[in-house]
Amino acid sequence: MRFVLPAAVVILLLLLAGNITGVFDLPASVNMERKLPIYSVDTEEKKVAISFDAAWGNTHTEPILDILDQYGIKTTFFLVKIWVDKYPEDVKMISERGHEVQNHSSTHPDMTTLSTEQIRKEIEDVGRSIEDITGVRPNLFRPPFGAYDNKVIETLEDMDYKVIQWSVDSLDWKEISADEIVERVLSQIEPGSIVLFHNDATHVEEYLPRILDELTTQGYEVVPIGQLIYQDNYHIDHAGKQIAN
Repeated sequence: MRFVLPAAVVILLLLLAGNITGVFDLPASVNMERKLPIYSVDTEEKKVAISFDAAWGNTHTEPILDILDQYGIKTTFFLVKIWVDKYPEDVKMISERGHEVQNHSSTHPDMTTLSTEQIRKEIEDVGRSIEDITGVRPNLFRPPFGAYDNKVIETLEDMDYKVIQWSVDSLDWKEISADEIVERVLSQIEPGSIVLFHNDATHVEEYLPRILDELTTQGYEVVPIGQLIYQDNYHIDHAGKQIAN
């Protein structure tokens, strides 16, 4: 009697032998490792970063900057090119008042749907626009919608960018109340957190001072993302936490 191995066993044996790519006509260079952006930072210091994504309006931008000035706090703004082109004076103001101006793509697409060439164009176009206004080349990137895959991360790394997500989502874009936003953020904060806000959120003038007051009371230092993350000699764990080697 002829003995036939089950298909699942055959596939497993081929995987172990390193021959699966030939059977399924996959490129031998396929990288099975899932890459992650930086969601938070492993640190014992009571430091956190708050960030603002800007893609649409600018009604609340100057009030946000005024509030941050009152607390002596510097943050990170991730800007889309369509916003940069529409509000260049705001971009200049953000930079001149000491905040990081970083890359959020040119047209706010789902980056995972783009080719490598399209990804590079999205990054390069807004990067040039920001540098023309601020004199500083961006080096951090936040994917629109938080959408990423290995291709996105590898392309950005090749362009000397670090890909940044968030560990605390304020959900301020959902038009929930200021009380709910304050509760959401403060209940999740821990050393190394990166908080996501939006520059045109309806209740930002109300929730931002309350959050900053409480963070200050708890002894937290709020810094730009570029000052929170490790620039080299690190790895990222399964949850996206950046850990020093």
